[in-house]
Amino acid sequence: MGTEPLRFVFGLHLHQPVGNFDQVFVEHVRDVYRPFVARARAAGFWPLTLHMSGPLLEWLDAHDTAFLDDIGRLVNDGKVELLLSGFDEPILVSLPRPDRVEQIERQRAFLRRRFGTAATGGGLWLTERVWQPELAADLAAAGIEYTFVDDRHFLVSGFRREQLHRPYRTESDGRGVGLLAIDERLRYLIPFRPPAETAAYLRELRAAGHTLAVLADDGEKFGGWPGTKQWVYDHGWLAAFFQQMDALREGGEVRLVTGTTAMREVPNGGLAYLGTASYREMETWALPAAAQEELGRLEELDGRSAQYLRGGHWSHFLVKYPESNRMHKTMLALSDLARRRGDPPAARRAIGRAQCNDAYWHGVFGGLYLPHLRHAIWAQLALAERELRQGEALRCEEMDIDYDGAPELWVHSAAFSATISPRRGGAIETFVRFSDLTNLTDTLTRRREAYHESALTAREPEAADEQHGAASIHEIERVARLTRLPPTDSEARALLVDRVLPAELTAEEYARGAYAPLKSWAAVPMTASVQTDAHAAVIVLRGAGLEKRLRFTADGCLDAAYVWEGAGLPPDALFAPELSLSRDTPITLRPVTDVWRYPITTVARSERGFDETTQGLAITPRWPVRLGAAGIELGLAGSP
Repeated sequence: MGTEPLRFVFGLHLHQPVGNFDQVFVEHVRDVYRPFVARARAAGFWPLTLHMSGPLLEWLDAHDTAFLDDIGRLVNDGKVELLLSGFDEPILVSLPRPDRVEQIERQRAFLRRRFGTAATGGGLWLTERVWQPELAADLAAAGIEYTFVDDRHFLVSGFRREQLHRPYRTESDGRGVGLLAIDERLRYLIPFRPPAETAAYLRELRAAGHTLAVLADDGEKFGGWPGTKQWVYDHGWLAAFFQQMDALREGGEVRLVTGTTAMREVPNGGLAYLGTASYREMETWALPAAAQEELGRLEELDGRSAQYLRGGHWSHFLVKYPESNRMHKTMLALSDLARRRGDPPAARRAIGRAQCNDAYWHGVFGGLYLPHLRHAIWAQLALAERELRQGEALRCEEMDIDYDGAPELWVHSAAFSATISPRRGGAIETFVRFSDLTNLTDTLTRRREAYHESALTAREPEAADEQHGAASIHEIERVARLTRLPPTDSEARALLVDRVLPAELTAEEYARGAYAPLKSWAAVPMTASVQTDAHAAVIVLRGAGLEKRLRFTADGCLDAAYVWEGAGLPPDALFAPELSLSRDTPITLRPVTDVWRYPITTVARSERGFDETTQGLAITPRWPVRLGAAGIELGLAGSP
């Protein structure tokens, strides 16, 4: 072993999503961000590599300028290196390529405005470490010198773990960027295991001749995740960790450096081409439920080859959750529309916020399952579209807006925007009213997740203590338990999903999804004809014995008129269109009839174990099938 110290990059990523509750920001600043910085200052634990996301920066700029000023002083003193990123914390590869560069430039502009030019280094925090090869050219175009990726990105590309304690270079389109591999072992040691184990591991790396160790991970681990506040602060983990690091530094064994210093001082490992990848857990979460279970079995059977067993790419969340895909493809459509219309600043800014990643996927945190995060994305999309459609007349376009290979009908005016899927029986998949920035269809289909089954037989969690460490979020995930399976839906939710129900079906069975309809148009392709004038757009859909006439007025009211054939159906059967709504809405029925209502609730994994969440409201009028015709009108909020 040489006398050179091991360079140790200690990086933290601090983030709160667009639409999160103010109280969550308050609690994390109070319990996590401020305490860590204060204790790092007292211990002289510098330099740090720090990333603060745009939503958090904007909140702090409005609510806690003193903390930002404190960070600015540390930056100016050379004690903190700030990382760039997509400002609104988007998954960069999910964006149009011009939007990727724009997001990074927005972060750079904010940091320069708030902290001065010294704050804008060349490193980038890659959101959720989601990588695609062509991203290198985009990062280079945005002036990025290096980015952090996981060691897994290298391992699945054939590198050996012992090769990864050095920087690398990659390129696409002849434009290059540096890479630093985050050590997974450090991610699981810090802060969950006693600090002596981290010190021993760093000594082990140095003894093996390595000159670099890299940690870059969520700052919320240090007091924001369940149990970590007590473990990190009350039980003394952080104080002990700083003591261990002091001993290593004083002994010349470890030297703290920033990511930029590591890139410049540690000999480069050469060229590396990485395939599409993210961290191991993300790749698993992106898979469908059955595939997740199969991957787990394969990993247990062949541990030696586990690094080559792959999950899915982040973009598969858009397949797994059509609700996510609708947000994403609406964002793409509006981003393109904004570019074609000269990028009005208000629209461009709202589109940027709508690119925040958290509501588009689901892993151990609620993500997509949290209504307030989805509502925030739809509110930003509504803001953007309202800006872009000022003064527009009512219009209906035919286009494959969700990229599923079948066209949708996109109806819009200066007051609202809606998409209808003829392939899905004329169901209305989005219905956004600009006046209150609400998508009335923003609910979730109840679906089986892989963890529902495994949670029935999960082992009891072991209590953490000061000797054995704190449970990581992934350990909490593995031991979360359920006593019964939650209900699921056999057909995807939307507005006006039309069925015929048997007379003997009870409201309770219907709410649980424990039934088979006598007939359903949920997946029936229908032909569509459209007539539009200045006052209304009328869409007539026909197929499988049903005519469905949708009339949208320019101010965003909807009238749905039905005519159906009852031949071959039991005389006591009931025609029952279901409206899955994000909030209660005035409805007029023609003729007046009995209505079933129930809350749409899901059971999803969270950092606390499992959460039961109300996603919206299901409303189902039931008309005797012998009537052959009926109608529904959705008025504006506050209208009679």
